Amino acid sequence: MFITFDDKQIYVETHGEGEPLVLLNGIMMLTMSWIPFIDVLSKNNKLILIDLLDQGQSSRMAEDYSVSLQADVLNNVLDALSIEKAHIAGISYGASTAMHFAIKYPQRVEKLVLFNCTAYTSPWLKDAGEAWKAARISPEIYYNTTIPVIYSIDFYNRKLDWINLRKQFLIANVFNNPDFLDAMDRLTDSHSMHDVRESLCKIQAKTLVVGSREDLLMPLSNQKFIADNIPDAELVAVEGCGHATMYEKPNCFTALITGFINNKAVTV
Repeated sequence: MFITFDDKQIYVETHGEGEPLVLLNGIMMLTMSWIPFIDVLSKNNKLILIDLLDQGQSSRMAEDYSVSLQADVLNNVLDALSIEKAHIAGISYGASTAMHFAIKYPQRVEKLVLFNCTAYTSPWLKDAGEAWKAARISPEIYYNTTIPVIYSIDFYNRKLDWINLRKQFLIANVFNNPDFLDAMDRLTDSHSMHDVRESLCKIQAKTLVVGSREDLLMPLSNQKFIADNIPDAELVAVEGCGHATMYEKPNCFTALITGFINNKAVTV
């Protein structure tokens, strides 16, 4: 379905029944990226998938914007679905959006799960984003600049057949598409302004922060800072994994989300 946000169209899918769970995409992802995870994540919850602005089937932007605007998109989607409060989970760019949402709309967040994220875009990360933008001179260069760094070295080497199939598909069908590359430039620029370091203390929801030991893009120290600055947040470190936790450790990824949000145990 499509939900209107200002004059833009936001693509949304819902699956299953139960307490609402919103899953927010990483920067290059779209709702289709979650197909292998839909059954398990919607078994006991109403799973809500969203293409944020400049992602997937949602509208493209003509002007600059910030991650904070994506939080407003989510707020609008929940209004349209008549959902007052939801569990929010996100990875990377999606986790940045989730943090902005939890800060701006604390009353709408039941529990918060943040994977492979950072509280702000450091100079190093901003320059990495500039490298992504410069790499669009060819699909092969774009792939080699953006993709290997999101995986752990061991996973990349062990799963080379899968990696090469993905490489061929991305180069032939995605990284040669100017519309996609323009959207990626805007998404990258939107994250360059991301900084919630001073506002993390305002997050009221029970929060699980997940990092990976071999995340080269957003190292575990980033997630530790977030967990240290959100009241009573919990931190989990995934061993032998890079930035793309959902691909490298899919069972761990889904277990952490469903176990945390659906745990009704009494806290002391």
